Amino acid sequence: MSDKMKNMLVRTLSGLVLIVVVLGGIWWTSWSMQAVLLLLALVGVWEFYRLAECQQIAPQRVLGTILTLLPGLVICFVVDQTSTQMLPMWMGGILVSMLLLFLPLLFICELYRKSATPLANVGATLMGAAYVGYPIACLMLFSFEPATRWLVIAYIAIVWANDVFAYLVGMAIGRHRLFERISPKKSWEGFFGGMLGAMGLALLIAYLRSEPYWTWAVLSVIITVTAVLGDLVESMLKRAANVKDSGTLIPGHGGVLDRFDALLISAPFVVLSILCFYPEYLN
Repeated sequence: MSDKMKNMLVRTLSGLVLIVVVLGGIWWTSWSMQAVLLLLALVGVWEFYRLAECQQIAPQRVLGTILTLLPGLVICFVVDQTSTQMLPMWMGGILVSMLLLFLPLLFICELYRKSATPLANVGATLMGAAYVGYPIACLMLFSFEPATRWLVIAYIAIVWANDVFAYLVGMAIGRHRLFERISPKKSWEGFFGGMLGAMGLALLIAYLRSEPYWTWAVLSVIITVTAVLGDLVESMLKRAANVKDSGTLIPGHGGVLDRFDALLISAPFVVLSILCFYPEYLN
């Protein structure tokens, strides 16, 4: 078996395992979805800080990781007032207080690090928390009910459909570069091929759920555009750090940021769009 075939086999098998773990965890229970999302946030922010360190910046990994996870924890245990899994109110108050105090704490800690780049260090720490933690917290809003967890699965499936079709169409007929400065292999043909694949899956979902086709068609366009932008953003960060992959956790795919980069930019836009179309999901 050639090396190319071996790599393809490893990539396929690890991708299937990833699909089972992530989508299964999201669907199973509220707790399992929250655990999966927090784990992705934990690994993702550490990969982000690795990219920063490749550029001679020293983010505060521990405080930054806690700050990344805090918004999701606040949503899990404080925002959901009807949940039986709520923490006592005094513990919820501690979480909110920590969220408020971490910004000044970052600057205070920087006093004792004796670094030549304190502003860059604090900026990278906050940027990692915002880049990874904020979109994960947005998805946490949908973790409490089976109907909303199913929406997250549908969203991720549309993102992956866009990715697959963009790759296949781009490989077959891609000629015109989409954003050559950041990602030389992406093409406009692949972009529109991905959009058609995403829209096809979205319309199938609308049919199965007996929901308006136009809302899912609009969602698929929003998902496609923002997902591609998310992929380009991560490519920009890796190019600046002069690395091929953000990590090595997922064989054949790289790191968590490599596999879920689209969601990190896309999630806030998609969550807001879903709530505009279906506000009853947060009632």
